Amino acid sequence: MPQEPRPRALAAAGPRAALKTATRHPGDSGEASGLRRLAGAGKRGSGKPAGPRARAAQAAREAAALEEALADPKTAPPADPEPEEETGSKRRKRAERAPPPVVEIRPLAVTAEMHPRHHGLMISFALMVLMPVILAMVYLWTVSADQYASTVGFTVRREEGGSASAELLGGLAQFAGSTGSSETDILYEFIQSQEIVASIDERIGLTDLYAEHWPGDPLFSLWPDATIEDLQWYWKRMVRISYDQSSHLIELRVLAFEAEDAQRIAGEIVASSQRMINDLNTQAREDVMRYANEDLDAAVARLKAAREALSRFRTRTQIVDPAADIQGRMGVLNNLQQQLAEALIEYDIVLGTTNEGDPRRVQSARRIEVIRDRIAAERQTFATSDDVGIAGENYPTLIAEFESLTVDMQFAEETYRAALAGVDVARAKASRQTLYLAPYINPTLPQTAEFPQRFVLAGLIALFLGMAWAIMTLVYYSIRDRR
Repeated sequence: MPQEPRPRALAAAGPRAALKTATRHPGDSGEASGLRRLAGAGKRGSGKPAGPRARAAQAAREAAALEEALADPKTAPPADPEPEEETGSKRRKRAERAPPPVVEIRPLAVTAEMHPRHHGLMISFALMVLMPVILAMVYLWTVSADQYASTVGFTVRREEGGSASAELLGGLAQFAGSTGSSETDILYEFIQSQEIVASIDERIGLTDLYAEHWPGDPLFSLWPDATIEDLQWYWKRMVRISYDQSSHLIELRVLAFEAEDAQRIAGEIVASSQRMINDLNTQAREDVMRYANEDLDAAVARLKAAREALSRFRTRTQIVDPAADIQGRMGVLNNLQQQLAEALIEYDIVLGTTNEGDPRRVQSARRIEVIRDRIAAERQTFATSDDVGIAGENYPTLIAEFESLTVDMQFAEETYRAALAGVDVARAKASRQTLYLAPYINPTLPQTAEFPQRFVLAGLIALFLGMAWAIMTLVYYSIRDRR
């Protein structure tokens, strides 16, 4: 059975589907004329390219008109007749009468036209990008004065072979520093400081040199009535510092409007840096000498106190050397031990040769008892007994006090010797310069003006202005589309 056309589906498919359906039934002049009228109505309304909303509304109107035309019986396409059995000759005739296949051709795109917003973009690009770049290039190539660059490089060095002195000084060598890294960091900050700017300006007149082209070149020149803060700000523009913290090398690029002025300023920077390093060296030597003398004074005072305490001990106890005194006491004790042995031998002989009531037995026994009492008394002096010396103190306490005083005096003597050696080493170090500035590139005299870098500056200006314009354009279209 033939299927009837679906008007709503064709209407939803749009004018292209309707036109395609119409071309498949060329025999129906009413339908073809109706569809052509609908297509013509759609074309008449598109004299000027419209926006997305207008095009959507036009497509909806065309779909509604097409649906009404297909619903009308007069313009509806006829139903296909019932298929019948066809012979071979009929099929050949029908194949001969069949129209050629229809090729669908898409409609051509509407020609693009300029709108007011496009003119606005072009004007904004010219005002924001082209004109500033052209003005910058004109200024760089016709107004800006040439600048010459002088290069100088140096580092801070310390005297080699100072390990023996540092060993003798001990902790005192830390005040002078062990390497030149800290001095190089100080020098790096000093070159950018206001002190060196004021010092060089006082000697050679930096303000007059850098204000030479004012007001002819206001962007690259310094104004004549600049303060010291303004001069320091301009100094950082004209003096570029490159500092390698691993090797402690400092390299400077000094700019000036004359080649001789650039070399002169670079030389003044080296001289000021050398004076600053000498000041640091002098301060380090003074610190080493001051601390060495303070340590020596403290060692001398300690040694005096130890010797005075030992003298008071000897005066109080009337013992010059307790070690010698104890040796004498040990000699007495050994002698008593020998006498006791002889007395015991003699007593044994008397017991064997005399009777029980013999007075020699009593005398020998008495002699042994006296020797033993003497030995006990002598031994008691080496312990905490009631036997006292001449000063009324027991002997162990005197020995302990003497040992303490002896240790204090020995320590004081060693400290005094170390402090005296430290003073000698500090004096020897102070007599020569151990910290100095070592230039590895002397101030150069430039032959060609390399600055300002006109092509680089013009390219950077064009790049950043173009990026700014592109960002503003994207922001504008984003806001416009949201509306």
